[in-house]
Amino acid sequence: MPKGYWIPHIDVSDPEGYKAYMAATPAAHEKYGGRALVRGGTQEVVEGKGRSRSVVREFPDYATALACYRSPEYQRAKPLRLAHSVCDFVIIEGYDGVQPPPLTTPSAAVSRKGYWIAHVDVTEGYKAYMVADMVPFGKFGGRFLVRGGVQEVVEGKVRTRTVVLEFPSYPVAVDCYRSADYQAAAALRKGKADFDLIIIEGCEAQAP
Repeated sequence: MPKGYWIPHIDVSDPEGYKAYMAATPAAHEKYGGRALVRGGTQEVVEGKGRSRSVVREFPDYATALACYRSPEYQRAKPLRLAHSVCDFVIIEGYDGVQPPPLTTPSAAVSRKGYWIAHVDVTEGYKAYMVADMVPFGKFGGRFLVRGGVQEVVEGKVRTRTVVLEFPSYPVAVDCYRSADYQAAAALRKGKADFDLIIIEGCEAQAP
């Protein structure tokens, strides 16, 4: 069964006030099995726009991710965030389909992975890009956590399609984007989709 994900993008206006929200959320996350993959961290907005802070939180499935957001535990914490920030927040079903074929030997484990978070409005002719991007993703060890799928925008606004890719590290995620192979693939989507793309460093390694 595919996982479920929270993907909020946040601009914090009062960092000290925001800490109260962060302290109030663990009860909900623990109850529903939420695990942070990304929580702040170094990031680069390489296309389009993005807010200053991004989070990716993984849940056992999409229904559980929605249930956590709607739970009394989280709804009690939420006003503490609203008072000190603005947020675009999507909850989305994960991906369990075909992954990019690995073209290199996996590197030794590192403490922090790297992620691409893309929000996309597709116009036409996008499938050629979806085929071509598998080569660079495989070359750099990328795998899809989210690739389209059912989503609900619970706060703010994001584009109609969301993709999340996980890479062995943040530098590898950046190198993949800048590679000649990926830029050749990206050229196939120019004029065929509007992209907001953030590359971001994950949290330190955690137990599932």
